[in-house]
Amino acid sequence: MNFPATVALSAALACTTMQASAETLPSSRRSITYHSVDIQGLKIFYREAGPADAPTVILLHGFPSSSRMWEPLLPLLADKYHLLAPDYPGFGNSSAPTPSDFNYTFDNIASAMGELTNKLGLTSYVLLMQDYGGPVGFRMALAHPERVRGIIVQNAVSHEQGLGPLWAARRKYWADPTHELEALKANFTSLEATRQRHLGTSPHPERYDPDTWTDEYAFLTRPGQPEIQTTLFLDYRTNVASYPKWQEWLRTARPPTLVVWGKYDPSFAVAGAAAYRDDVPDAEVHLLEAGHFALDEATDEIASLLRNFLARIDGRTR
Repeated sequence: MNFPATVALSAALACTTMQASAETLPSSRRSITYHSVDIQGLKIFYREAGPADAPTVILLHGFPSSSRMWEPLLPLLADKYHLLAPDYPGFGNSSAPTPSDFNYTFDNIASAMGELTNKLGLTSYVLLMQDYGGPVGFRMALAHPERVRGIIVQNAVSHEQGLGPLWAARRKYWADPTHELEALKANFTSLEATRQRHLGTSPHPERYDPDTWTDEYAFLTRPGQPEIQTTLFLDYRTNVASYPKWQEWLRTARPPTLVVWGKYDPSFAVAGAAAYRDDVPDAEVHLLEAGHFALDEATDEIASLLRNFLARIDGRTR
């Protein structure tokens, strides 16, 4: 028996099998591309994945993240959907002019995102909204309701009951920004606040990658960011004032609605998830074993729920 030849053959077969298996795995490097485009004189960065002619999902990120937060999810949807995940002005890899050069309001950010969809020729899409993505997405929906095929909400509030106890200090800042600025920073933009925004009350802190909050804190401490973020957050009060208008649109339009809500969120109470059924009675609501950034802990579950929901909208099976 030629033992060395047998070993060589077995090794070759194993290598072929491993190669074939690897080729069937989704790869974010293969499915995601990165782009920038000029919008209103600003460089707006976005991630794109999936076939250009597939149904479009626009993924709107939260604070203090960027489109990077969607990286774990994109390759899990890109086989069937065209995915667009932009960075807002002042966030991620988009331009971050000073507040004297760009008026940081949610109206203006939503306007820039709307212009991005126009420039890319997107006229029909599902909105996936997390945190700040809610105020941006609802403004986009009201500006062009005919484009919205459905909405997916991941810890994004449009009802007062969704604002948890941490918002007491934040409301004080809205009322007196000069004297409450330092208290806001401790509550909202400090390293501990950035860390706690991820961990919340999760019983499984070992599942959380500390790079997520250390990277976000590094972003928050870049030159100019403190002024940008406190200026924009002062405008957050306009979101609360807009809740009745968004709720009216939900009640009137009744868009297909999926709510996936991390129940360990320290900022947004679970009552905010259930409240969507007050406006869209057949909304699908799921409370997840996860925090504010639910993809930290529940990526696979969220991907499955989204695929099922999107397939129902498209009228096709998975």
